[in-house]
Amino acid sequence: MKKDIFIILPYKESLKPNSAGAVSLYVTDTTRYSSYKKKIKIISSDNLFNSKIFRNKNYIVNFCKKYKNQNIKIIEIHNRPEYLQYIKKYFPSSKINLVFHNDPLTLRGSATVNEREKLVENCNNIIFISKWIQQRFFSSFKNVNLSSTKIIHHGVNKIKKIKNEKKQKNILFVGKLNEAKGYHIFCDVAKRFHKINPEWKFIAIGDETRKNIFPNPKFVKEIGYKKNSDVLKYYEKSEISIGNSVWNEPLGRMAIEASSRKCLSLISNKGGLEESKNIAIVLKKNTSLEIIKILKTLVSNKKIRRDYQKEFYKNNHFSLKIISKKIDSLRNDLLQKNIKKNKIPKNKILHIANFNENADGRLFYSFSKKINNGLIQNNYIVETISDRYFLRNNKSFFSPINPVKKFNEKILNNLKNFSPDLVILGHVFNINKDVFDYCKKFKIKIISWYIDSISPEFLLNEKRTDFFNNLDNIDYCFVTSSPKIFKNHKHFKKIKYIPNPVDASMDKYKNYLKKNLLNDVFFAISHGQNRGVLKKGKLDEREKFLNSIVDNLPQIKFAQFGVKNFEPVWGSNYYYYLSKSKMALNISRGSYQDYYSSDRISTLIGNGLLVFVNKNTKLNKIFSNKEVIFYNNNKDLIKKINYYTKNEKERIKIARAGYIKYHKFMNNKIVTKYMLSCLNFENIKKPFWADIN
Repeated sequence: MKKDIFIILPYKESLKPNSAGAVSLYVTDTTRYSSYKKKIKIISSDNLFNSKIFRNKNYIVNFCKKYKNQNIKIIEIHNRPEYLQYIKKYFPSSKINLVFHNDPLTLRGSATVNEREKLVENCNNIIFISKWIQQRFFSSFKNVNLSSTKIIHHGVNKIKKIKNEKKQKNILFVGKLNEAKGYHIFCDVAKRFHKINPEWKFIAIGDETRKNIFPNPKFVKEIGYKKNSDVLKYYEKSEISIGNSVWNEPLGRMAIEASSRKCLSLISNKGGLEESKNIAIVLKKNTSLEIIKILKTLVSNKKIRRDYQKEFYKNNHFSLKIISKKIDSLRNDLLQKNIKKNKIPKNKILHIANFNENADGRLFYSFSKKINNGLIQNNYIVETISDRYFLRNNKSFFSPINPVKKFNEKILNNLKNFSPDLVILGHVFNINKDVFDYCKKFKIKIISWYIDSISPEFLLNEKRTDFFNNLDNIDYCFVTSSPKIFKNHKHFKKIKYIPNPVDASMDKYKNYLKKNLLNDVFFAISHGQNRGVLKKGKLDEREKFLNSIVDNLPQIKFAQFGVKNFEPVWGSNYYYYLSKSKMALNISRGSYQDYYSSDRISTLIGNGLLVFVNKNTKLNKIFSNKEVIFYNNNKDLIKKINYYTKNEKERIKIARAGYIKYHKFMNNKIVTKYMLSCLNFENIKKPFWADIN
């Protein structure tokens, strides 16, 4: 069969079993189970080592010249982004997948933001072997589209019959024998533990070209580099392994392989090792004392040891066959496409709001977009004006602040040419009298929506004045907090509550149906969605709370954004990480919390995650404790996260109920129909949440 899928290994990465590295193992293992294996050709430098002329550049140029006349459909580059420029030059029609196995910021061709942006632009797919590598790749990005990126871990074939009673009292270290891997700590542990229990043997498997750690053979037996099949046999016959890396590991391969043989792993919480939390014991501190403390418990209590081995074996879902299918799925997508058609709507609405054009798709799921989609799904013709985009792009020397007059002229022209039945304003407060008068004259209704916190510390001064001035000229204002804070205002009856709507076209994941999700808990905060990145030196009041939660739950796998120097998450990657998570924290700002939440809540509950909500929000009038989890304080939240992490059936049941309720009663079609029903544009039964105060 003709070979038309080429996989290019890094220069000096060998396919030979006795010298194969992690990249080679990944490629050979996944290719073995690929449905395309007969069409795949793996390129390595095994036959070029003896030539002095071959280096990275010569290696890839030699490949390009040798195969430039061959019709290669897909080229997959592993861990060498610098090769891309040559591949694009010699194979302009080939599809390209790029696979990262290490920190992209340390590799030539992906060290800078500009280089990484070009990689996203020029590759069909970018694959990362861990979430940590993916996060490193997108660090310092403001605009990100994750639709062409995937996380596909290393894998292993679990063996079914493992005789625990035949396991030996071995404690393994597998990897480079250097300080970055934590080998010096391992050796110190071996020396100290020998005095505690000399029956246990410490064995080191690996090598190091610039070795400077030489333990006493009495305490550590070094057996050198072993091929992967031999390493797996050592795991099978050994009780415990230690992977206490000091540097940020790309992925915890040791824990993946060890748990597949019921060898209990102890790992540090560095880099990609975090993704092995459910198959290994995570060290709170990477110190000799911490490791020895855990080892004492494990070696003295066989039941605890066996329970961990059994649990982590069961949790190991890094199947090579599944991983190969994921890679094949990407190949399938590159070879075929599908096209869908849209419906034609009716009736006319002019929707003026911030549609985030300047965000370049980063906020495609914003409240304004969901409301817009709901109107369209209800068969309305919707014309839009993005106020901030227009104002920003129409500044001039003669109008350096805001071209408000020109903006209002644009609205008037739209009113005249489009003749809408309704104008909807979303956070727009610079409409002049001429526009309001025109709408009044031609009986054009006006409503508005406001989704920021109406807590006194946020809705104040000029913003508060603008909010109430608008009420003089509109029919209704819909807010995502309880309006009762304004009960003494003359326009109180104009203010109506609406929930943040879910949009089935965006919020389509049913995480409660998914098994083996990557993360236990997801949360994301920011310093403003329009800014996109964190402000240097600024501390959000929520950070201390969130950091406390994370620090007190070291065994829980968090997908955390907007804290600890992890940039906020936006666009497709927001949904990507969300779709890989079991549970989520919904945390909003402001002292006035009644029914208020950021619009993030709709994506969390609406995608089937189990969501934890502060009881102060009083959202228990909308959701029961059978649909979301309410917590009182830090301690209560920690307790409940622990509980639902361990009680899978209850988590799934509650998340499913929350998902069903949100999609049934608070989707964007129902929310927009309710808004329009207040004007008698629609005739519907009031949703249960409509009269909550």
